[in-house]
Order: sequence, then C-alpha cells, then structure tokens
Amino acid sequence: MRYVGRIFRPPSEANSLLIQATIGCPHNRCAFCDMYKGIKFRARPQREIMEDLKEAADLVGPQVRSIFFPDGNTIALSTRRLVEIFEAARRLFPKLERITVYGSAKFVVRKKPEEFRALVDAGLTRIHTGLESGDAEILERMCKGADPETMVRAGRMVVDAGIELSEYVMIGLGGRRLSRRHAVESARVLNEIEPHFIRLRTTVPRPNTPLYEMWKSGEFECLKAHEAIEETKLLVENLNCNSELLSDHFTNFWNLNGRLPDEKDRMIAELDYALALDESAFRPPTEVLVHLSSL
Repeated sequence: MRYVGRIFRPPSEANSLLIQATIGCPHNRCAFCDMYKGIKFRARPQREIMEDLKEAADLVGPQVRSIFFPDGNTIALSTRRLVEIFEAARRLFPKLERITVYGSAKFVVRKKPEEFRALVDAGLTRIHTGLESGDAEILERMCKGADPETMVRAGRMVVDAGIELSEYVMIGLGGRRLSRRHAVESARVLNEIEPHFIRLRTTVPRPNTPLYEMWKSGEFECLKAHEAIEETKLLVENLNCNSELLSDHFTNFWNLNGRLPDEKDRMIAELDYALALDESAFRPPTEVLVHLSSL
C-alpha cells in the first residue's frame, strides 16, 4: 500500500485497515488544525486505490473487518467514485463489516439523499464529523466553514440515511470568554442531530495555526482542568439526545464515558467527583502540552 504525507485516523479506527483515498483536506482552513497544512487537496487516482485494496486483500484479506479511508473529508469525492471503492472493498474482503470516512458538514450537505442511499448500499457504515462547537461565533472565529444550521442539516442527512455518525466536540474551543455558551449551544445542536456517538477532545493550540497565534497574543485563553470539567458538565447537563458519549483522547482532563440519557446522572456525579479533586490530580496543564507539541 502507498501513503502520501502523514496519515491521520480517529482513535476508534485503531484496528481498521487504512487505504488512502484522498490527500489533504479540501477545506484546510480551520484555525485550530495543523494536520494538512501545506498540502494541496487532491484525490488519488482510482486505479491506485484499487491496486492498494487488492494488495491489502492479498496480504491480510481474511483478517480485515473494518476499513477507514483517509485523508480529511474523503466524503468530498464524487458518489460514483466512492461507490466503486466501497463495492470493491466488499468484494475483496470477505469478513468486512465496517467502512468509514471523515466527512465535514460543509461537504456532506453537497450530496443528495439518494446519493447517501447509494453509499449505504455500497457499504458505507460510519462518518466521522467535526462539529467542534454549536456556537455560531466560535465556528466563524475558527473558520470551520459551516454554521450551526448547516451542522444540524448535515448531521440529520447522515443519521436519516442510516449511517452511523460520530460528532466531535472540542472542549474549551470558546476559551474562557465563551465557555458557557460553547457548552450550551453545542448541546443544542447535538440534541437536534442525535448522533450515534459524541466524542470529546480538549482544545490544545497547535504551533503554526491561527489559534496558536491567538493563544500567544493572549486573545485566546485555554481552560484549566476544573474549567474544562465544568464546561463538560454543563454540556452533559444540557444533552437530551440518545447518543453514546466518549472521551477517547489524551487531551482530555477526565475520561468520561456513558450512554445518554440512561447514564447522564452517573456521568454528572462523576464530574462532580472530579471537580472536588485538586488540579494536580489531572494531566499537565494545556500550556505544557502546547510546549511539548512545539518541540
């Protein structure tokens, strides 16, 4: 198999076969993201993708149950191409159960409902989407490329098509000033979408990003441990959707997992317990992670 540049995948795809379908990200303007900087988005030739699928099938075919197709926003490929890729994967891997991709709201809404039905028929089972925040000001400040209404429309398109949806929320993305609004508005949008999974990540400014420059200048303030946990608690308190909440990332101060709404009270009690702990009980302050990421 051939890979171009650094390859990124969600932690939940750790056991998935990775077949690169695109290079870079077609949006590539999010203020917090450095994953695809300096890379011009392009689709890999269909022939190369098919060759990589065939090579992987020859090597590990009987073992593969899940395939993730990087890079950022592979959903932006034409439906015709995606259907061809997914159908080939299902033919080549006899035990394949899952086909997953990244797909942001900006590109999801460009497809029609019948296109999503075709993708489901071809084997697509899950889309990973970065909501990041449900607040309009924060989304605009972070150059996300979609407003809350677009986020809801895209999320509902995926869910209504019968595709599993993982929505990612960045704790602390509003900084201290917009922390409360970030939590409440993110919960509001998630309640409207009702994604299968809500995955939490805590905001850590990355060097060579606009957010990093905001942080250095003092325009953006990172949340301390108790502040981030308070924001998480407010988010959970306002969530009324039927979703699984997961805290599967090293940036988080507290490993919170549970089923909504059934385990909501238990998760709130767990966060209250965390708030009673001294801040020395948590991971190093975010400023330390920022420094380590710049080494």
